[in-house]
Amino acid sequence: MTNKIDTILAQGGNGTDDAKTGAIVSPLYFSTAYRHPGLGESTGFDYARLSTPTRHILEEQLAVLEHGVQSFATSSGMSAIDLVFSTVLKTGDHFLTSNDLYGGTYRYFDKLVTQWGVNYDACSSLDDFLTKIQTTTKLIWIETPSNPMMKLFDIKRISQTIKAKYPDILIAVDNTFLTPIFQQPLTLGADIVVHSATKYLGGHNDILAGAVIAGSDELAEQLEKALVTSGQVLDSFSSWLLLRSLKTLHLRMTRHNENGHYLADKLRQVDGVSHLNYAGVGGMISFYLKDDYDVDAFLKGLHIASFAESLGGPETLITIPAVQTHHDMTQEQRLNLGITDQLVRVSAGLEDKDDLLDDLTQAIKGAKQ
Repeated sequence: MTNKIDTILAQGGNGTDDAKTGAIVSPLYFSTAYRHPGLGESTGFDYARLSTPTRHILEEQLAVLEHGVQSFATSSGMSAIDLVFSTVLKTGDHFLTSNDLYGGTYRYFDKLVTQWGVNYDACSSLDDFLTKIQTTTKLIWIETPSNPMMKLFDIKRISQTIKAKYPDILIAVDNTFLTPIFQQPLTLGADIVVHSATKYLGGHNDILAGAVIAGSDELAEQLEKALVTSGQVLDSFSSWLLLRSLKTLHLRMTRHNENGHYLADKLRQVDGVSHLNYAGVGGMISFYLKDDYDVDAFLKGLHIASFAESLGGPETLITIPAVQTHHDMTQEQRLNLGITDQLVRVSAGLEDKDDLLDDLTQAIKGAKQ
């Protein structure tokens, strides 16, 4: 048996049907109901909201990849976030979060405050986290690298410091941007890992999915009970597609990383780019067009990259956070985070790196007013 992640990924699902056909590829089970052998007896599968053979195989794979005890495949990235918060928090609780996040996460947090009576504070550093902990603080939520400013938070240092003083506070990490290829938060001290599996884990811009991985049996039991109740589970076909996609995750992330490094290095030198944000790893970049460059003209000048609201697929996607991912925030909130109307987010795809650079460069040049 191997613990090398490349082999684990490529072999995902192989052998799961040995008793029947010996199929290399995992079967796809569409059934929502499963026959009971007798009264009080079960094959292990009863009803699709509880579990399906296909989703079970996927969840086992996700748990292994993130070094967790159990994982849960959900219907979207936001449903994965909801599973964590609805499981861990109750009215009157408090949580802390890193201060630069996907806009949809902030929108969800506003719902927690207004509808659930849960409060939170955003933090910019470890000292900030320590200062803002309250007696009712139950959870620390970290997104690193952050979206869209690519800020880094030291998961290991935060976990060790917080746990030494407040062992009951849970630490959850959104690992969407780096995936277990480049970052494994549970090995760094986190308690829960979350993915928008729509992005790099799915990797083809054709699956809507989420994932939650628990680092302890106690948390896994709580999350499972909540998910069975809410029913925000991933359907069998999407589970099968995601399991298939994971087989090439290591290859795709290597190329995303290569293209991300290349574009980050070269775009800094392009006239029209005033500043560039890059975490030093992965395929996500953001940069500012200078004030005398028109963002709409830049978008319309693209020939390879697509102006679209997602990331992590084979096609390079361009997003304008101020009008897409973070449009629900007030302008003051956006500006405090550095999200101006000139900020461009790039999800570097799998295309030839020079073709991508040429496309972005000519589009920037054509946007000069």
